[in-house]
Amino acid sequence: MAAGNESDARRTTVQRKSEREVVVTRTFDAPARLVFEAWSRPELFRKWWVPRSMGMTLRSCEMDVRTGGGYRLVFGDDPANTMAFFGKYLEVVPNERIVWTNEEGGDGGSVTTVTFEERDGRTLLVLSELYPTKEALDAAGTGAQDAMHETFGQLDELLAELAAR
Repeated sequence: MAAGNESDARRTTVQRKSEREVVVTRTFDAPARLVFEAWSRPELFRKWWVPRSMGMTLRSCEMDVRTGGGYRLVFGDDPANTMAFFGKYLEVVPNERIVWTNEEGGDGGSVTTVTFEERDGRTLLVLSELYPTKEALDAAGTGAQDAMHETFGQLDELLAELAAR
């Protein structure tokens, strides 16, 4: 693959696939097992998930990454003014797939599916967020998906560290 094409293939893409679904794709220079590990181990997840430019503090990161398990992420600098994101893992297939709910949005919460497909030692990651209605997706906006460019850049850095061990 030519350098220019390789650069394009690594770029994070964010696409609205339907009136209810947004899909983010990115290829990482790491095997699927390392990318899955970065998504499923709280001590690794908290190193890359929050975009540095946002200046947010991830106060706690609880993750029980197994089918039927749950997660809870709490953000905020002021203990009296925090924001929590939480849900359940509907399906976890190590090194291949994680599906979870986003329950903080009530009935308008989305279901997120992340797949990890390894090709020649690299991993194609596809993240899909499916909302119950067009209105729920419109209300959520694309801020989180847009932040994925920076977030996935941070994941690239972590994966390079993990691969060097």
